[in-house]
Amino acid sequence: MLSQTDIKQIESRGISIRQINEQLEYFYKGFPCLSIVESASTNKGIKSLSDKEQQIYINKWFSYLDQDKIIVKFVPASGAASRMFKDLFEFLSANYTVPTTNFEQIFFSKIHRFAFYKDLDQICITNEKKSINKLIADNNYKTIVENLLLERGLNYGQLPKGLILFHTNPNGYRTAMEEHLVEGAFYAGNKVREVRIHFTISPEYRSCFESFLKEKIDIYTRLFNVKYHVDFSEQNPSTDTLALDKENRPFRDKNNLVFRPGGHGALIENLNNIIADIVFIKNIDNVVPDSFKAKTIRYKQLLAGVLVTYQERIFDYLNLIDSGKYIHENLLEMLLFLQNDLCIKNPEIKHLEDGELVLYIKSKLNRPLRVCGMVRNEGEPGGGPFLTVNPDGTTSLQILESSQIDLKDPEKRALFKNGTHFNSVDLVCTLKNYKGEKFDLFKHVNKNTGFISLKSKNGKQLKALELPGLWNGAMSDWNTIFVEVPIETFNPVKTVNDLLRPEHQ
Repeated sequence: MLSQTDIKQIESRGISIRQINEQLEYFYKGFPCLSIVESASTNKGIKSLSDKEQQIYINKWFSYLDQDKIIVKFVPASGAASRMFKDLFEFLSANYTVPTTNFEQIFFSKIHRFAFYKDLDQICITNEKKSINKLIADNNYKTIVENLLLERGLNYGQLPKGLILFHTNPNGYRTAMEEHLVEGAFYAGNKVREVRIHFTISPEYRSCFESFLKEKIDIYTRLFNVKYHVDFSEQNPSTDTLALDKENRPFRDKNNLVFRPGGHGALIENLNNIIADIVFIKNIDNVVPDSFKAKTIRYKQLLAGVLVTYQERIFDYLNLIDSGKYIHENLLEMLLFLQNDLCIKNPEIKHLEDGELVLYIKSKLNRPLRVCGMVRNEGEPGGGPFLTVNPDGTTSLQILESSQIDLKDPEKRALFKNGTHFNSVDLVCTLKNYKGEKFDLFKHVNKNTGFISLKSKNGKQLKALELPGLWNGAMSDWNTIFVEVPIETFNPVKTVNDLLRPEHQ
């Protein structure tokens, strides 16, 4: 199936033949659905904290910041803005010239409310000798969109989402990237006011990000009196996956094998390369202007406070085990902590002797820890929190997507559809163990949690293999705590019209 030319192409990407064979096996056999016990819900896997409890955890975070720790804000930012403007690209290719769909009518009727309006108006005047208002009066709607999306204008259709102007504020306008710089100054700075932010980007956008950062960084350094350490990484080509055709043969373009990015799960490698004690993870488009930031900041501090509180307790248990000075009652306390606080249960626990019990407890405690914000569903649920059966027979908290659940099973489908919360990709993590050593995050990935999706290239359908998602199977063997957070902390921008929502104005 693979020629010598194919093998050279594979190896040039840093991919081994063994990896290719593993990928092919998944294409042939598929991925097994995960066995879910039930949906996590309030006080049943998801902590709902009182105002008093919240303040205790926030204070804990402030105390933690007094220590000499490295804190990083990790922002997946490789997404292009083209999907954000999908409806406008469709308008350009439509056989009508005036806004017809509801989306198009909303966009043009409220165009003056976008943060990029002033820049767009200026480029229209430069290129067309007409303002936006004049072009609208002349029914030249597509000309406006061309100046927004195409290279002769603002080129927003080809820019990364992080460099799109999202918000207006009293001092001007901010991109999504700038909003993350601002957020970082409020909750991710250490005791000497250093703010470390890491963006994962696509290689074709590196120069754009670096140039923009150089232009803006001094503004925010002075504004918040902090020292920024901002760096970038790219998805390693070795994490790309082979594409197949509908007959499960390698998909080719001009006789060359076609590879596709392995999805956000590939970023576990980027995360694994981060040197930090605490890492905040949040997507590039989930930001708000300053007038809405207070709640976002409070709940970030809360999640971090929960994380360091539980980390401290886990470290105390592990150090006690290492000392050998524990008694049976200590082991029972640790076991109850696993069961009640981390929601890790083992049906075989009653058969374990004390020696085996110690090994079991240590193996479960000595893992990366994450605290994840969960938002109440307000509509059709997407990926969400579940109590799931692990390969070793234990159950634990996991974030699952619909593709990982057997929706043909009425019972499982009901659990999925009736879930009370969904994943807002709002995580705080610890990457070091109780000895101060870095975890090898690859050891905690469940490789059987990827999925196959259908894509197209040059008008032909292909099968793409998605790696276990960053906050799904890539963190399968992490210890997990779910905390309920309000919907106000979840404000993603999936389409350009999302910027018209009150939370972005």
